[in-house]
Amino acid sequence: MKFGEFVKNKRLEVDLSLRKFCEKIEFDPSNWSKIERARMPAPAKRELLEKIANLLELRPGSDDYYDLFNFAEMDRGIIPQEVYSDEEMLNALPVFFRTAKGGKPTEEELHNLIEILKKR
Repeated sequence: MKFGEFVKNKRLEVDLSLRKFCEKIEFDPSNWSKIERARMPAPAKRELLEKIANLLELRPGSDDYYDLFNFAEMDRGIIPQEVYSDEEMLNALPVFFRTAKGGKPTEEELHNLIEILKKR
């Protein structure tokens, strides 16, 4: 799932039209539509993302709250900060990416990756 799709789904869950949503976050509806359709990247400003989270009724600390920020970072081609601050997870990224692209990790690499993910 991409940032725009995630926000659109959440926006519809709280019954906000695109125009009403944009009015509340003070964002141009035409440009926001492009974000929802993955034609423009997610906004980078944390203040705006927090405003969006609040408007979408995403409880701080919830999975959806973290997903909003993580999808925004990934949408802009950035690995989420939580990954960078965790050395063990950062070191596992090459195996993760290789596996995600269809590569075959060794049994040990796969076991280590699973253990890292279980800790989270």
